[in-house]
Amino acid sequence: MPSYKRIIIYVFLVSMIVGCSQINQQPIQNNLIKKSFKYKTFAHEDKYIMFALEFVRQGKSEEARELFKRLYDKTLKEEYLLEYAKFSFTSKKYDDVITVVEENRKKLEIEKNNILKIYILSLMQKKDYEKAEAEIIKLIEIETDDRNYELLGNVYIQKGKYQEAKKLYNDIHERKLSETSLISLTNVMYLYLNEKKEAINLLESYVRINGCNNTICSKLLSFYQEQKDIDGIISVLEKTYYSFEKSGESSNLDRVYKLLMYYLQKKDINEAITFLEESKADDEKLLTLYRNKGDYEKAYALANKLYETTSNIDFLAQIAIIEFEKAKDKKAVLNDVIKKFEDVLTVLDNHVYQNYLGYILIDFDIDIKRGLFYVNKALDKAPQNLAYIDSLAWGQYKLNDCKNAYINMKKVIDSAGLDDKEIRTHWEKIKECSK
Repeated sequence: MPSYKRIIIYVFLVSMIVGCSQINQQPIQNNLIKKSFKYKTFAHEDKYIMFALEFVRQGKSEEARELFKRLYDKTLKEEYLLEYAKFSFTSKKYDDVITVVEENRKKLEIEKNNILKIYILSLMQKKDYEKAEAEIIKLIEIETDDRNYELLGNVYIQKGKYQEAKKLYNDIHERKLSETSLISLTNVMYLYLNEKKEAINLLESYVRINGCNNTICSKLLSFYQEQKDIDGIISVLEKTYYSFEKSGESSNLDRVYKLLMYYLQKKDINEAITFLEESKADDEKLLTLYRNKGDYEKAYALANKLYETTSNIDFLAQIAIIEFEKAKDKKAVLNDVIKKFEDVLTVLDNHVYQNYLGYILIDFDIDIKRGLFYVNKALDKAPQNLAYIDSLAWGQYKLNDCKNAYINMKKVIDSAGLDDKEIRTHWEKIKECSK
């Protein structure tokens, strides 16, 4: 069986183990004699119990396991056998579980069903599916618990009886309409019966009626991702985001938000913008997307709002950039833009803003030497940045330092090529200057 298809089995087995071994966190505290069974007497029982509990507390599971076995042998109290079986199973000593149960099953009474479940799980781990199936059927005759049917379904899957597993899980789901039964049903449909669309439809129907439960939506998301259904992925992530937001699960909310934004931007920047506008999830990200799209009016309004509400000087720089980029007449806004950048750079030592101001001062012949001062400050922090080297070469050209301008501009075109119109213009003029 392919390894990824074993995931359903592994997850189920782990959940069964956890369900059966919750007492491992707080082992047997109450060892009152049950009147329905004649136990052996054992003078040192309390001492053994104390040692066993201390071993558990210290994480010495093997020592605890052996003591519970000795306690059972001395007293025949089934709670000790149950503990021994649990520790043996979690230690992957499946043969020990099988042996001890088969040797003592006729004596079992009070904890019989719980011990038999661990016995069945051990048979499954040993791939003795025929015996496991027979044992589960016997168990179901005694205890008609849906967890036993789930266990039988897993045996059916291991034996390749996928239709039988589907029918079993479907019956459970119709009785309980639980998340666990739905996951089991859709897993067998999707992974083993190639009923992928039908499985997805079942999960979608559940979400429409019951909302985006984390377990169900995680399963639906995994199916969408395998199908590379980006619309489905976005849909379930949006539902999950709003579900987490409503419930206040901040750590999960952040994780889902990042994944959602990745897929939204991958698909369509407009959808990403719409989500951010409606959800108010991240105005700083929205500002970036407005700028990337070239929607300068919205970007300018949002940057001003953020600056007013936060007083974060970084947003003043953003306002300056947007004001310059959106202006049809750049010269008309130069003084205001330069003033904003100078105010920002008295507080921030930011190479992006240093280069931006420097280039404006150079390109518009306002103060080329001061422009180069800012560009060199930017280059001190990011010496390999091609945009900054381009600004440097352009300033050198403006000062007729054609030799150095050519050397630096050559670095830019060797790395970036001549696709950019502004780089191409600079290169042609600097080449002409250096002749």
